[in-house]
Amino acid sequence: MTTTSRQAESSANAMLGMLLQGMMRGAAVRYENTQVIEGHPGLRPDIIITDSQRSPVVVEAEYTPARSVEREAVDRLGLPVVGDTRVIEAAIALRYPADIADASDLDNAIRAARLEYAVFYEGETRFPASGWISGAVSDLADLIRLVSVSESEVDAATDILEEGIDRAVAVLDDVGKLRPRITQEIERLLGMPDPSAARRMACAIIANALIFHERIAGMRADAAVQPLSLLWGTAADNPKSKISAAWDDILRINYWAIFAIARDIVNQLPAHDAAQILDRLRDTAESVNAGGAMFAHDLTGRIFQRLIADRKYLATFYTRPESAALLARLAVAKLNGIDWADAAAIGKLRVADFTCGTGALLSAVYEQFAGRHERAGGDSASLHKAMMEDALYGCDVMPSAIHISGSTLSGIQPGVGFDLSRLYAMPYGRQPDGSIQIGSLELLRSSSVMTLFNMNDPARRTGSRGEETASQVPVEFPDESFDLVIMNPPFTRSTNHGGAHHDVVNPAFAAFGAPAADQTRMGDRLNRLGSDSCYHGNAGLASAFAAVANRKLRPGGVFAFVLPLVAAAGQSWDKFRRMLAEDYSEISVISIAAANFDSISFSADTGLGECLIVARKRAADERKAARAQFTSLRQRPQDIAQASIVANAILDNPDVRRIEDGPYGGEPLSLGTEKIGETLDMPQTAEGKLSAVRLYDAAVAQTAHSLTQSKLWLPAQPQPLELKMALLGSVGKRGLVSRDITEPPTRGPFDKIEPSPTATYPALWNHNARKETRIICEPDSQLQARRGMETKAAAVWNTASRAHHNVEFGFASQALCVAITELPSIGGRAWPNIQFADARFDYAFALWGNSTLGILMHWWHASLQHAGRGAVSIRAAESLPILDLRALSDAQLATAQEIFDEFRDLELQPAYLADADPNRALLDRRVVCDMLGFDDSVYEGVRMLAAKWRAEPSVHGGKRRPAGARLVV
Repeated sequence: MTTTSRQAESSANAMLGMLLQGMMRGAAVRYENTQVIEGHPGLRPDIIITDSQRSPVVVEAEYTPARSVEREAVDRLGLPVVGDTRVIEAAIALRYPADIADASDLDNAIRAARLEYAVFYEGETRFPASGWISGAVSDLADLIRLVSVSESEVDAATDILEEGIDRAVAVLDDVGKLRPRITQEIERLLGMPDPSAARRMACAIIANALIFHERIAGMRADAAVQPLSLLWGTAADNPKSKISAAWDDILRINYWAIFAIARDIVNQLPAHDAAQILDRLRDTAESVNAGGAMFAHDLTGRIFQRLIADRKYLATFYTRPESAALLARLAVAKLNGIDWADAAAIGKLRVADFTCGTGALLSAVYEQFAGRHERAGGDSASLHKAMMEDALYGCDVMPSAIHISGSTLSGIQPGVGFDLSRLYAMPYGRQPDGSIQIGSLELLRSSSVMTLFNMNDPARRTGSRGEETASQVPVEFPDESFDLVIMNPPFTRSTNHGGAHHDVVNPAFAAFGAPAADQTRMGDRLNRLGSDSCYHGNAGLASAFAAVANRKLRPGGVFAFVLPLVAAAGQSWDKFRRMLAEDYSEISVISIAAANFDSISFSADTGLGECLIVARKRAADERKAARAQFTSLRQRPQDIAQASIVANAILDNPDVRRIEDGPYGGEPLSLGTEKIGETLDMPQTAEGKLSAVRLYDAAVAQTAHSLTQSKLWLPAQPQPLELKMALLGSVGKRGLVSRDITEPPTRGPFDKIEPSPTATYPALWNHNARKETRIICEPDSQLQARRGMETKAAAVWNTASRAHHNVEFGFASQALCVAITELPSIGGRAWPNIQFADARFDYAFALWGNSTLGILMHWWHASLQHAGRGAVSIRAAESLPILDLRALSDAQLATAQEIFDEFRDLELQPAYLADADPNRALLDRRVVCDMLGFDDSVYEGVRMLAAKWRAEPSVHGGKRRPAGARLVV
């Protein structure tokens, strides 16, 4: 009998090192070598990976159980590597499966193995905090590449860059005071009408060009690019002349997107002031590059959101790098049939972002393509020319955004030249010929658009070689020709007239100081172009860009968007969800089940809940999607490496529990031993509602879903019970929106004034949480009929009722979902009316609506875009599932009135304390047992449900729970 000798760990390390080398062409992978750690010649790291432009990474590996591998990895942190200026900031502890030691074919055994590993950073921070990440060798190679970029270096460089820009802006501000025409010219160059924002952007662009200049100095054999330190010494050397000439030389060869506008800004400045600005920003550029953040090609983009003009209208909130990486990885994984080893095949892919902003999403897709190509044995540098010239399409209405995108993408391979890129500034607003253009949204009806190339306006040039020679150039975006459309579009709505937009005709088109007449014309144009698409004015521009993507994607292409969370359930997004249900398959929705405003979005600074929606456009002969998968993360990934691991966890989760399987929770997602979220599978109905978002415990959603099917299936109960449900609109009649009641000048017949105990037209209008703690509420206003509108006032008053539904339910502060007034009253903005044909229904509806089951259904039906609040539009309230009051017997309705009278004077606590509120518990018992006739076990299940529901971050919104609050049963 022959036996296989045991494989030494050193042999496994050597084989792993060789496999990694084949997947990391630009790096040097050494294994089992001494003489590699400075000052420790005898130290023998298992594997060390170095790259001239990245930080070194060490891998220490042992066979499972690998008792000492973590300590060995930690001991490598902070050590200097021979021939490298950086120390080891990241070390990976790796465990081989035990059976590899007995493998006869070590190569194939490691290729096929699920390796376990963890990363240690300086300060001995471990990722994951406990347990291990599991992945293939290719996953390990990807992680090594990601952790070799020092986030601390990037953050430090960002701070340096912002400080340097601030110092330069101080000079330019003084120039603006003394020579305002110079500032005006800079505004024209940038297409930015805000002088302050234009000056900051101008300094950012100059700084960015100087950083890039320093990076490519000496890199290219066909260009003598001198380091900045050799171009000028002092102001007496005329830095303006020196840098302008140097950038002219660079532009003769390459990098037009980066240097053209920077050169033209510098040329506008007086020599003395230019010298001060260039001196300050040269120091900044040299400090950034000396800090080592060589691969931070998104560096300028990280502060772009602080500089961009008119953000309140354009809604250009910056996509966080980790969010961009997560979305891109999920999207690229849905591209089928790609040979990632074939550079030519990859170069034929077409990717678009029609609101590219800083280029963060295009850059993230490029990184995914490059990483997959390298892991397949290719050289990512070979992709760059095709990526820039043919594959990546970016559009924006801001010329300065095109500059940043060009810089970001060019910087991925700064030593590789390319001809004209596919980055375009799009016409927006009134044009010289008097016509109106709406940027990339022109593509709703056309495959050819005129883009803003203009040789006299450098901000609107593109590419990296030479200038465009026409004032405008037609560009083709053929329908059904793109493999991937990835976007974080603006969320602005034409109908958002609150807050800062209260005096704006059309907030969606108010950017760049557009006059009211132009705003109206732009809005009308969008309505025409988007009339037969998924666009809806109340959904906003994001729905219009989704329609553009749908038009441009080929069958089999991938749709990948960051969208407001209201897209998942909002009534105005119905057409969008119907489009997904009809035209797409493999639908994935990712949201964040965190509590506060800053943690529920994937963009920076929005303060809104957001979701990622990724789907593949189906072919004509392909069956419609039957299911969609929903992933709720406990928190947003903290960095790009973590985003990669989270994406892998989502993608490697094939067997997902379904929402109709009962209240047992979703499929857990874990990093090591830490649960990071759940995934739940849900039917894709014709209505396409995507309700299973922001879930901390999917069992709550499973109970809610069962209720929509007229089944009461509670946690810990093996079988569902029958409970007749119906849509509110089929049982009652909703009241009017507040604009139909009080909107001037002719729409509403009433004025709202102070309340009166003898009011003819009492109204329950606004929220006052301190007064709205009992089911019986007093009107807080009265209405006064306008002169000449008495007849219309009478018609509006006919919609009055006693029952009112809370459509802006603040779970963390408000107690009532349904309120009753003693006498009929008009329902206002927060409390619209619900009319029932049978007056007895008022009592049953109020009890149901304020019980745990009724509140659960409101939460399930509502948009959870804001922390601790569930909003339902008046129209959407018609489809709210409620107890079918028509199915109640006369005896049950009589019991409901008795219970209601019992609760007249009982106060309820805010809804997020539903589990600990003794009066809410009593209400649950009376509704479940006395009105509906279920036994104590069902009541106890409802109380357990209350505890689960109140723990949802979308419910408590991070509000502190009172001391001593405990479940009441």
